[in-house]
Amino acid sequence: MFDGNFRMAVDKRTAPLGRLLARFGVSPDLLTGIGLVGSIAAAVAIGYGELVLGAVLLVLGIVPDLLDGPLAKAAQASSKRGAFFDSFADRVSDLAVFSGIGIYLLLKGDPTFGVLSFLGYGLASLISYQRAKAESLGFNAKGGLMERAERVLLLLFGVIVPVLLQVVLVVVVAGSILTVVQRFVKIWRQASHHPDRLQAASRMQNLRRANRRRRSRARSSLRGFLNAYDMRNFNGRKGGFRRR
Repeated sequence: MFDGNFRMAVDKRTAPLGRLLARFGVSPDLLTGIGLVGSIAAAVAIGYGELVLGAVLLVLGIVPDLLDGPLAKAAQASSKRGAFFDSFADRVSDLAVFSGIGIYLLLKGDPTFGVLSFLGYGLASLISYQRAKAESLGFNAKGGLMERAERVLLLLFGVIVPVLLQVVLVVVVAGSILTVVQRFVKIWRQASHHPDRLQAASRMQNLRRANRRRRSRARSSLRGFLNAYDMRNFNGRKGGFRRR
């Protein structure tokens, strides 16, 4: 949802900061690394029950993540290596934050919502996998109710307001399930109208027709054999009666 509705607006506002950082010679990979370290540190603080510190560190992890893209564009430093590092850092950050919240809830004596936090990470990974696999196949998988930006902001809100953390987890998990379904349907529809799928469907239809023809010929041959066998037995019985 964020990519579809707010990404351009956010990029427009962060572009000047990206240009400023580019003039100072800051590397996009450095920002990505700072964001990753901030998220891991936030997860450790949350796991130990230091939610205020965890929230501050989580914000410090979010800000560099917002700026590394505009910085790469401003510095004309976009690369496949940078894209890989950014995606990898996002996955590690998701794992760290969900794990930190899960451990905090488990240590607090709330195993149900602790497990729910780890389920949230599993769904987040599935959403990310859908997009990565779809784009590798040439399809568009952006969109959905609960993309990464929504997840991070909701989890940040839950850490800042601990009394609502369980509610936030329920919303994140429910929204993530819906997003998995939304992306699956979107990719499935695109793939169903792709030329290779139409060709595969045509080949399968031809194969089914050929199989039906083979089965029909086999049944005809079997009927002919059984009829000939019955006639031989009938003639043999008649001949046997004549000999008696």
